[in-house]
Parts: sequence; structure tokens; C-alpha cells
Amino acid sequence: MNTRIIECVPNFSEGRDPNVIKSITDAIESVKGIKLLDVDPGEATNRTVVTFVGEPEAVTEAAFRGVKRAAELIDMRTHHGAHPRMGATDVCPLIPIAGVTLEECAELSRKLAKRISDELEIPTYCYEAAAFTSERKNLAVCREGEYEALPEKMNHPGKAPDFGDRPFDEKAAKTGATTVGARDFLIAVNFNLNTTSTRRANAIAFDVREKGRPMREGGKPNGKPMKDENGNTIMIPGTLKATKAIGWFIDEYGIAQVSMNITNIGVTPLHEAFDEVCRAAAARGLRVTGTEIVGLVPKRTLIEAGRYFLHKQQRSTGIAESEIIRMAVKSMGLDELAPFNPEEKVIEYLIAPKTEGKKLTDMTCEAFAEETASESPAPGGGSISAYMGALAAALGTMVANLSAHKAGWDERWKEFSDYADKGHELMARMLHLVDEDTESFNRIMEAIKMPKNSPEEKEARSMALEAATLYATKVPLDTMETACATFPLLEAMAQSGNPASVSDAGVGALAARSAVLGAQLNVRINAAGLTDRAEADRLTSRAEEIALKAIEAEKRVLEIVNEVLSRK
Repeated sequence: MNTRIIECVPNFSEGRDPNVIKSITDAIESVKGIKLLDVDPGEATNRTVVTFVGEPEAVTEAAFRGVKRAAELIDMRTHHGAHPRMGATDVCPLIPIAGVTLEECAELSRKLAKRISDELEIPTYCYEAAAFTSERKNLAVCREGEYEALPEKMNHPGKAPDFGDRPFDEKAAKTGATTVGARDFLIAVNFNLNTTSTRRANAIAFDVREKGRPMREGGKPNGKPMKDENGNTIMIPGTLKATKAIGWFIDEYGIAQVSMNITNIGVTPLHEAFDEVCRAAAARGLRVTGTEIVGLVPKRTLIEAGRYFLHKQQRSTGIAESEIIRMAVKSMGLDELAPFNPEEKVIEYLIAPKTEGKKLTDMTCEAFAEETASESPAPGGGSISAYMGALAAALGTMVANLSAHKAGWDERWKEFSDYADKGHELMARMLHLVDEDTESFNRIMEAIKMPKNSPEEKEARSMALEAATLYATKVPLDTMETACATFPLLEAMAQSGNPASVSDAGVGALAARSAVLGAQLNVRINAAGLTDRAEADRLTSRAEEIALKAIEAEKRVLEIVNEVLSRK
């Protein structure tokens, strides 16, 4: 539920020898949990860009192993290529994708840079968000003079690396220096225009990109660019921060595009860039007909966009994640030039672990019922209780969504959308607990099967069984807590939601109470198996408190429901 994912995009100074490149990527993939997404070698640049993702600890370990292997195989003393470079591993940025902040990535980058220096004796600079000085946020400053300037930069105040500074020696001569940093995710996106004019596409690009366009004498398009007192061209900034853009014509599609890099999606989200390019195009008599994302995107980019466009329509956002993403796809025309499959374009979907066997929540209603009815002890009452809680939340969410879209209630759409968001969040948590309860039972079964042929084995089995039983007691208690949390939603929907759906709120309350009381039975039966009686008493006492609270809450909701029904 709390996924933590970062991306790493190291650039290695070898783009011609496939064996060297493969050896480096093999080293990266040797870390468990890493998913290699892309390997892009360039012969002219003699440089390979590698993209991989995973949890932070796995990614930083994989990055270290890649840097180590590159240092072993690449000799910078003989390296030549068209791209600026400073080391065998030239740059190594860490990028937050999900559940991790840019600041956390910056700290990880500094630790990685220090480790590369300490263990591999490679001089390292820190750039972007990991930089120790404002000047070194700019990669070009760190890499000034490239590899050839290292002899004079090392052991020189103001130019020396952040870690591993020393007089230039044979070791540094072979590996060069590496620049490690943290930056936000960069989105490469093209906005399709209803024109073939590159000049007009460029004009739109200059309108919106952060750099803007040169100020010209007389304000005329063909006027001479104006200079400041230092001889630098005076620029008129564009409207979108953290963006770079140009216009071009694509023969394959027969249209012009505004091609943009969004370098910080926290500053300029994709949907804001889309709207602004639409505005700038309309001001020049043109239309944006669709959008083409190049490469991959974090899920949050599409979720934020979908929610943004739903809000513009005054529609509830308390709907399935897939529907929110579909809204983003259709609103920005992501499928205009080719089908847009989120499973192939969203990073989180690409790296989602493949589960062994089918989850209960993936089954049809009929299959779930048949599985419950089988002679297998799981799924049992705990999973059924969790599912009843999910249905309670779903009913409350349904009433909220119907209320948000009710004719004549337009001014209240946000109120009900917020309720629907909360209800959908509770439903997702309850659905997770459906499978979690069965998993907790499986843990007990695994502990029971452990060997008990020696005192040591008996002790290990006893400890494992106690831990599994405690877990199996806490899961239904979590179910009780979460199911009980649906009552404020259900009561609000019975009280002020669409009166035509008041019975649905009532059924939701019945389901929520059953979920709570059903899960309580599981708490009690599992707590009975705990050796730690003090903990068992604490858990069962808490369960009793929740049960009493749920009974009272159900009563309140049903009183409201019956009152509304009596008026019909």
C-alpha cells in the first residue's frame, strides 16, 4: 500500500561495445528488486543512458554496482565521443517516483556519492537537488572543462570534487569523475497542432517555455535582438516555469508539434502545460489536437491530470483509479496518434510485482462465493467481514457520487466529491484487508508446519507461531477500525445526500456493522491463541470498544434512513 519507488538514469561513457554495456547492466540487474526499463546506447556520443527503477535501497545499491563495473571496464584516457563527459559514469541522478520526496533522494545521492568515493576511489561531485552549493546545482558547472580539466580542478579550492578530492593520479585518470544528483522526473511530451507550420509551432513554444524569446528592437519579430550592458541577449520569459520547448514538423504524422521537456513536474504539472499550450495556440488561431508522451510517466502525473479535468467539469473524483486515468487520456488526447496503454506507459504499473496465484479481490463475485464455500478454511469469516466493509464504503461512495451529479445540486459537487474521495480510500483499504486476512491465516499454517525435532526448532516454531497469531489478531482489528470509519460517510449521505438513494446508505450501515462484528469474532478467536495474555486482553478490549461504537453508529444511520423513508 505504501510503495516507495525511485528511478535512476546513469549515463556511462561507452556506447559502442555491446559487451561492456551488457556487463554494466548485468551488474545493475544483479540487485534483487530492480527493474531495467531502458538501455539507450549512442555510437556518435559513445555514451549509453540506462534507466532502472525499484525501492530506494535497491536502486542505490544497483547504481553503486553499475558505477563499479563501469570503472573496471572503461578507461577515460582513451575515451572520445560527441557528448560532454567527465567520467566512466558521467552522471547518476536519482529521481522520486512514488512515496519518496526529492529531499530524500538528495540525501540518498549524497550518501551514494560518498560511498563511490570511499570504496571505489572515484572523485564525485553532487549536483541538482543534492548540490552543496547553489552553483553546483547546474550540471554544466560541475562538468566544466570535462574530463580534460580534471587535473587542474582536483585539489583546487572551489573546483575540487565534493568527495574524494586529491591530486590527480592514475586512478582518477582512468575513471574520471562522477556527478551524482537528485532531480524531479522529466517528462518529454509533444503537443500536436492542427498546422504544418514549424514557424508557428516555434512561436507557441517561445510563448510558453521558461526561457521565452529574445527581446527585439521595436518589438518587431524581425527586429534585432536587444542586449544588456554585458552584451547578453535580453529575454522575454515564457509562461511556464521548468520547461524547455521548440517547434518542429513530423513527417510521419504530417503535423507540427510543440516539443517540450518538463524538468520539474512539481512546478509545472503535465495538465497545466497542456492547458497553457492550448491557450497559446488559440491566441494564434491554432488548436492542440492531442498529446504524445515520449517514454514513461509516474502514475501521479495522470492521476493529478484526471482529477484536474474532473474538477473543471465539477465532477466527483471519488471513482476508480482506472477511470481517473482514462479521463486524463481523453482530456489531453494522449491516444490521438497511437493507442495509449497505461500498463505500458506508467512506471508503477510496469514494475508492479507479479503475484503468485490470483488474489481474492481479482475473482468474480461467483468465484469468490464458490471459493468461500469450498472445503478450504480460507477465505473465511475474516475476509468476508473485510469484503462487507468494502461494500459498505462502496455504497457510501455511490451515494456521494450520485449526489455530486444530481441536477440542481451543482453548487454542492465539491462537498460530495470530497466524501466520495474518502469513501473510495476506505473501500481500497478494505479490499486490501480481504486478501490480508487470508494471508494472516496462511502465516499461522506455515508456522504450524515448522519442524519441532529439537529444543531450538521448538523454540523457533513457538516464536513464529506467536508472531503469526498476533498478526492474525491485528488484521481483523484493522478491519474493525476501517469498517467503523465508514459510518461518518454513511450518516452524512443518509442525512444530506440524494434522498432517492437513502436506502443505499442504510444498507451500507448494515454492512458496516456486520463487518465490524464479524471481524470482532476473528479478533477473539485468534487472541485466544496468544501466549502474551496482556496483549490478548488489550486487543480484545479495543475490539469491544469498536463494536459498541459501530452498534450505536448503525442505529443513528438507520433512524435517519427511516425518517427520510417515512416522508416519501
